[in-house]
Amino acid sequence: MLNTVKSKVVSEVNEIFDRLQQGKNPNNYCTCNQCRLDVACYVLNRTPPHYIVSHRGATRAQIDGFERQQHAADISTLVQEGLKKINENLRPHSHQKENEAAVHIDSSLPVFIVPTILGRIFNGNNFEPLSDVNAELLYDGELVKMKDGNWRNPLNIVSIVEGNFSFWPAPVKASGLDIEETFHYTIRVTAKDFEPLTHFFKIPVKSEILSADSSALDRKFKLPDLHMFPPGEAEKNDSLD
Repeated sequence: MLNTVKSKVVSEVNEIFDRLQQGKNPNNYCTCNQCRLDVACYVLNRTPPHYIVSHRGATRAQIDGFERQQHAADISTLVQEGLKKINENLRPHSHQKENEAAVHIDSSLPVFIVPTILGRIFNGNNFEPLSDVNAELLYDGELVKMKDGNWRNPLNIVSIVEGNFSFWPAPVKASGLDIEETFHYTIRVTAKDFEPLTHFFKIPVKSEILSADSSALDRKFKLPDLHMFPPGEAEKNDSLD
């Protein structure tokens, strides 16, 4: 099954970023690979997918393409919009090399592959997503190493992500195959004008051989929504329960 819209979006994003890197960049936009990926995700999240599973589907998609030139224009507009928004909220590592801080593990050895950890953080008083929030993923009191430099820990949650955050822990070496281990993690969140928040959780994982098909991005662990309160407000809410 192929999403033809995805290929069009990726092609358009690559074309625009390539032009920017060649010097046609009057707004001095960041052109690192992470920003390229962020813009592609921005567009894909705002564009309906179009799947094909056969030669006939591909032919039909081509015919439809001639009838929907406006769709291509819409994609181009979204790319430009995403480029602007991403650069207004640059990640702290936007100028780092892609492989910086990457964790390299021998692919022949057994490892624990921890799922991608996803969550959202809200204002507990009005339930609006928070921004300018710092989140840390800890294990035994230490910051958890990420899979590579494109994932940050600590992480600054900016307004464009609407309170969403994610961590991609690096694989952890195991002493053998099919060993079950429970990883006890802590999420620590801080924000100006809010009480610090600490959330404890655990993830059971079984060891396996690291392979190209064993990506943690395909395995997700969803945290419950987290809520932060100004000083003293959490106690007031508890007293009303």
